[in-house]
Amino acid sequence: MSQPQARPDADATVASPFVQLGAHPATARALARQGIETPTPIQAQTIPPLLAGRDVIGQSRTGSGKTIAFGLPLVEQVDPSLRYVQALVLVPTRELASQVGDVIASLDGRHSVRVAQLVGGRPLGPQRQALLSGAQIIVGAPGRILDHLRQGNLNLQRLRVVVLDEADQMLDAGFAPDIERILAMTPPTRQMALFTATLPEWTIRIAGRYLHDPVLVEVGLGENRPTPAIAQTVYVVPQGQRLDALKALLDRRRDVSGATLVFGRTKHGVKKLARQLDALGYPVAALQGNMSQTARDRVVADFRAGQAPMLVATNVAARGLDVVTIDQVINYELPESAELFTHRIGRTGRMDREGVAITLITPDDMLAWKKIQRDLGGRLQPQPWPHADMPLPELREHAGNRAVAVEQGVRVRRPVRMHTHMTGHSDTSNDSTRTARRRPRHSASIDRKRAPSRRAGDSMVR
Repeated sequence: MSQPQARPDADATVASPFVQLGAHPATARALARQGIETPTPIQAQTIPPLLAGRDVIGQSRTGSGKTIAFGLPLVEQVDPSLRYVQALVLVPTRELASQVGDVIASLDGRHSVRVAQLVGGRPLGPQRQALLSGAQIIVGAPGRILDHLRQGNLNLQRLRVVVLDEADQMLDAGFAPDIERILAMTPPTRQMALFTATLPEWTIRIAGRYLHDPVLVEVGLGENRPTPAIAQTVYVVPQGQRLDALKALLDRRRDVSGATLVFGRTKHGVKKLARQLDALGYPVAALQGNMSQTARDRVVADFRAGQAPMLVATNVAARGLDVVTIDQVINYELPESAELFTHRIGRTGRMDREGVAITLITPDDMLAWKKIQRDLGGRLQPQPWPHADMPLPELREHAGNRAVAVEQGVRVRRPVRMHTHMTGHSDTSNDSTRTARRRPRHSASIDRKRAPSRRAGDSMVR
């Protein structure tokens, strides 16, 4: 009697590099259905120690696959027969919570794990019901997590794993008090992991308060080093002609497919710029922290689907906006730090694709740029605006003022109202924005494990 032939797909699953790392074959198949067959360096170096129960600090550039690096072990470690919270992922923004929750759910090839997202801006009722129904993995922002803890909807006493995504921001002064309150309600024996694209030394020091003998995995170029797959340029534009320069950059790529993400500094500045671009005929959407959660979700969905090929946003889009079709990022205005600069740039060039990042600075920005440049290692040198390739309009002198750009086209289709009561505060909208004095930090005993950076081929990275 002839022996039954093994199915090719079964053989491929057994040979999957993810199975060799410790993943269940069903998880490997779920990844393969998404076109993900080869682990990235951060995944290959962090999945084994996480599955072994070790605390881990993982650092690699944006778009390198950190979500799968911690999401896969969570799916494998959760016991689906136990209907209570076993894993908690803390993130700084609502958009990132949605992305991380969706990725983790997509890894569950056995369809046995329940994932709930707890973020502000949405009703408490459905989130409470998800917890009562036995959610085992929670993804949320600190503010809403604390809301559910205070109301008795969430119990962390049997928690097994805690993950801090974007750990540099989560351990900074704005979030640290909330993080400490949440961790105080978890068992002291719980496993913990920190993942981040930028790893300042202070992050490692403060992590020593929460982690036990962690394995440190650093992949890529290190702190504040954007990926080399992104072609970066910094242009010095004449004072008052920032909008003209932006229009020239957008017009140059009118016939190029792919999305463009434009970063502004303040909520009101982003709204104003979006109105100006819309009045000039550019298909644009805006994303900033004053919008309702429903509006934010709709804008992100439209941008992801290509219905809005251009997005003007504050730093709420600098972390967690994973749209692989973003071919160009434009820093219309500088961010507050080199870390934010790195996260902004990291919105393009994802999945090891090539991307373009352009930063516009004026003479008034030079002091702020020099600080960012110093923190980046001085690799990005400003260039004069290329007038020969992208000429800008003539300037008109206004009495008592510097020369400003002639922007008559701004009001052709729609008047732009100037709101004199608007402030210029940068957008730091998150689900928790409390600040507190940093407490003394202590070093941790860390096993350093450095992995060489390598490309992930054509596989998808999340």
